[in-house]
This record gives sequence, structure tokens and C-alpha cells, in this order.
Amino acid sequence: MPKGYWIVRVSVRNEENYPHYLAAAKPAFEAHGARFLVRGGAFELKEGQARDRNVVVEFPDVETAQACYGSDAYQAARKIRIANADADFLIVEGAA
Repeated sequence: MPKGYWIVRVSVRNEENYPHYLAAAKPAFEAHGARFLVRGGAFELKEGQARDRNVVVEFPDVETAQACYGSDAYQAARKIRIANADADFLIVEGAA
């Protein structure tokens, strides 16, 4: 079964409050077996538009990635993220 991934591009507007989002989201990540493959780091834009941070989170499958996003724990954290950052957020199925 292919893995599921969150691909998130983030521009943080409020650096002071953004760590509250990460702390609030942690229980959802732990409960759904999330594994961070990319979390920030240097990047080089080759085409299109970029945001300040890039994140790739791996889950056992796309259903688990969807469940994590829809969980009460993540939705509470999401409210904090939206208040402090702009993001492009995709959930994708990995290659078989």
C-alpha cells in the first residue's frame, strides 16, 4: 500500500506564536505515525513561487494522512497555524 504524504509550503507571519501550532499539532502527529522527511531547511527555487518553509510529512498510507488532518487534535492546531501563517497544503498518495 502506498504511503501518504502531507506537502506543505508555509510563510509564517508571526514567528513568536508559531511554536504554539507545532506544540498543539504534536499529539495528532504522534497518534497517526507521522514522520517528518522535510522540515524547513535550505532550498533553491527553480520555477514558480516559493514560501519561506517547506514540509513533507510521511504517513503509513493516504487514509492515515487524511485522518490526521481531520482529527480533532490537528483541527485545533490548524486554527493556530491559520492565525499565524499562510500555507499551501496538499495530501498526496505516494508511488506504489
